[in-house]
Amino acid sequence: MKVLIMAGGYATRLWPITKARPKPLLPVGDRYIIDYILEKTRDLGLEVYVSTNKFFEKHFRDWAEKNNAELIVEETMSEEEKLGTMGAIKYAVSELGVDDYLIVAGDNLFSFSLQDFLRRYTGKPLIAVYDVGDFELAKRYGVVLLEGDRVIDLQEKPLQPKSTLISTGVYAFPGDVMGKVEEYLENGNRDSPGYFIEWLLKKGVEIHAYRFDDYWYDIGSADSYLGAMKTLLKESKIEEIQISPYSKIIPPVVIKKGAKILGRSIVGPYAYIGENCVIENSDVSDSIIFNTTVIKGSTIWRSIIDEKCEIRNLELKKSLVGGHAKIQRGD
Repeated sequence: MKVLIMAGGYATRLWPITKARPKPLLPVGDRYIIDYILEKTRDLGLEVYVSTNKFFEKHFRDWAEKNNAELIVEETMSEEEKLGTMGAIKYAVSELGVDDYLIVAGDNLFSFSLQDFLRRYTGKPLIAVYDVGDFELAKRYGVVLLEGDRVIDLQEKPLQPKSTLISTGVYAFPGDVMGKVEEYLENGNRDSPGYFIEWLLKKGVEIHAYRFDDYWYDIGSADSYLGAMKTLLKESKIEEIQISPYSKIIPPVVIKKGAKILGRSIVGPYAYIGENCVIENSDVSDSIIFNTTVIKGSTIWRSIIDEKCEIRNLELKKSLVGGHAKIQRGD
C-alpha cells in the first residue's frame, strides 16, 4: 500500500490568501495543515507521496525534502488547466503503479488515527465518514447512507440530503479499484472522489465506512480554517519578539520571530501573528495575521489578514483581507 496526500487544488474558495499559497501549507498553530496529516502517517510504515501541481511545486519542494515525502507533480499551472482530484489520482497511479492506496485530502484535519482506520481495511474500499449534524451543511459534501458499516448509497452535493453523514476525504482503495479510475474518467466527474464512489456503488462494488466522532475540518472557508485553529492550538509558541510592558498576551497564541507588540495591545486568545508583524495599540483574537503586516489602533476578531497589509483605526470582524492591502478609517 502507498499513501497519497492530495494537495494539488487551487483553493479558489479561500482566495485571495491561497492565490499564491497552497492551502495545505497554511499554518494552523505552529504547523501547517499538511503537517498534521503527515504526522498521522508516520507510524504506518508506508511510502508517502504528495500530489501537487507545477504552479505550487516550489512551495512544496523544501517542505517535502525536510519531511522525507516524495512529490508527484502534475503539469498544470492554473485552475483552468487542473486535472481535478480524480485526474490527479490517475496521474499519480501512472507514475507509481497500480497498488492499494490510502488517499487523504491535503486540506482536511480530522481526529481519528490512520492506524485505526487501516485496521478496518479488509481489501474492500473503505471511506471515513462523519456526522456534520446539519442538513444544509451536508449539501456541500458526499452524503452517505449505511447499513451497519456498509455504504448503500452516496450522493455528491445533493439538493435534499438523505442524512447528515458525509464522506470526509480519507479513502483506502484496493488495486483493482485503482485500476478502474481510467475507465471512470472516460465519462466521470474529474473533481470529487464522491462521484467515483457513486459510480463504484452502481457497478456493485462493496464499500465500507469507518465512522468517527470528535472533530473534522474541511479547510474550505475562513470559518472552518479559524475553527480548526481553535481546536488544534493547545499551547502558545512565542519566538523572539519585541513586546511593550503595557501589552498583554492571552494564550494560546503563536507569535513568530521579529514581531513587535507595541503600545497597549492585547493579542489572543487563538491568534497567529506572522514574522515581522507590527501590532500597535490593537486587539487581535481568533485571527490569523500573515507576515509583515502592520495593525495600528484596530480591533481584529475572527479575521484572516494576508501578508504585507496595513490596517489602521479599524474594527474588523469576520473579514478576509488580501495581501498588500492598505485600509484605514475614512478610505
